[in-house]
Amino acid sequence: MSGNKNGYSTTSQKHRNFVSEPMGNRSVRDVPGIGPVQGRRLEEKGINRADQMLGQYLVGGRDQSKFQGYLKNTTGANAKQQSDAYNGMREWTNNNM
Repeated sequence: MSGNKNGYSTTSQKHRNFVSEPMGNRSVRDVPGIGPVQGRRLEEKGINRADQMLGQYLVGGRDQSKFQGYLKNTTGANAKQQSDAYNGMREWTNNNM
């Protein structure tokens, strides 16, 4: 599979939707890499909305290893899920902040 014009690997429709829309009150399950299991685990910890996860990303200084470690420890997300969520947050903030 070839990359896109930016040299990045092809992203999922979920990723494209996430980064192109306002954060609003979107569910944490709308974040790329967050599936039903990870979403439930976050919700059990009081993280129900994508903007709350964005807060975790920002509090961690937008640091990839901190954010991915947070997801691993909080949700048990695997490496691909962690990376997908990080890339979604990074691109969303680059486009909107």
